[in-house]
Amino acid sequence: MLQNQWIENIARALLVLVLFPEMAMAEEVTLNEGNTAWILTSTALVLFMSLPGLALFYGGLVRSKNVLSILMQCFAIAGIASILWLLVGYSIAFSGGNGGFIGGFSNVLFAEIQEDTLSGDLPESLFAIFQMTFAIITPALIIGGFAERMKFSAVLLFSAIWLLVVYAPITHWVWGGSGWLTDIGFVDFAGSGVVHMVGGFAALAGIQVVGPRIGKFDSNGKPLPIPGSSMVAAALGVFILWFGWYGFNVGSALAAVDVDLAAIAVTTTLSASAASVAAMYTSMIAGKPNVGMTLNGALSGLVGITAGCANVNNLGAVIIGLVSGVLVVGSINLIERKGLDDAVGAVSVHGVCGAWGVLAVSLFDTSEGVFYGGTSLLVPQVIGILAIGSWAYLTSYAVLKVIDLNFGLRVSKEEEIAGLDVSEHGTTAYGDFILKK
Repeated sequence: MLQNQWIENIARALLVLVLFPEMAMAEEVTLNEGNTAWILTSTALVLFMSLPGLALFYGGLVRSKNVLSILMQCFAIAGIASILWLLVGYSIAFSGGNGGFIGGFSNVLFAEIQEDTLSGDLPESLFAIFQMTFAIITPALIIGGFAERMKFSAVLLFSAIWLLVVYAPITHWVWGGSGWLTDIGFVDFAGSGVVHMVGGFAALAGIQVVGPRIGKFDSNGKPLPIPGSSMVAAALGVFILWFGWYGFNVGSALAAVDVDLAAIAVTTTLSASAASVAAMYTSMIAGKPNVGMTLNGALSGLVGITAGCANVNNLGAVIIGLVSGVLVVGSINLIERKGLDDAVGAVSVHGVCGAWGVLAVSLFDTSEGVFYGGTSLLVPQVIGILAIGSWAYLTSYAVLKVIDLNFGLRVSKEEEIAGLDVSEHGTTAYGDFILKK
């Protein structure tokens, strides 16, 4: 009797395995406390990149009369982006898709996110907040390109529209779970394309629509230097950005357990270091080593490695960084020669080096990269560059034009000469140092 029951139980188990393997193998997903703690830390690190990292970097590169303006823009964007992300942006980016191009509205106001709702083994609310920090820094990257001449109101209106029209859909294409770029095999681990390339191409549209700063070019179109307020502040901003990038890249593993976080940290560090050295030596061709170019070089290496930081080896990371450092110097100089005024090098650092980072995945991925005998990533990565770049640039250009025609983008000549701190905010960054008669 017992033998027959034993045989029957085995037969039932085999039947389940054959007919319903997913049921037999399924395991209940539970909250992982270690992963949760690490992503909480990473969330703080990425937010730290924007405030104060990016704000200090941009504040140091603009003139003293515009420091508060750029700081205020970064701070305001953080608040507006957070609210929009929680209201509708997260839903557009990460809820169920519509043909792989844009998400739905099932998570508007976090409608389907409860206290115990999980995304993998993380609280979904934490996943949403982590992604929110990316949504904060991306529009903030853009404003550096057209710093010192756009109305505060126009910056806020553009950033709000841009987040929902440009950033959220592209995020869905790549990270939304059912995006069309993911379906064709496109790889962007932490955002060379989704964050940096998008921001850089939007900045390109911005500087074209707004035009150069007064005094940037002489009567013959030759670019003239406009020194920033404090290279010390700019350097401190880059140090903070580099520090926070470990949350950006390593945190994008979305886990602390059973993943090689150290390898991601190492490739991130090697690329940034190689790029800063490459930019420093490249800038010396024209004379002395340029501090601003070296700082932007470090950022270019961080941008370049972000897409492939989990998929390339140490040698690949060094090469990606070296190319990024050379590219950023050449691109900054070329953009100026073309009569475009990028106040902080945003187009070169984020747009050009972001595109390079996406392409580099197809070359240096240790499983499918061209230099390792694979070819499957080349076409998807090129398609991704073209799609992301085109959407970011054309849509941003259109939004800026509409705002300009209806409300105006640029401050008056008098306001620009006086500085945006006084004309837009009624105060100065260094009031104690103003000599009074």
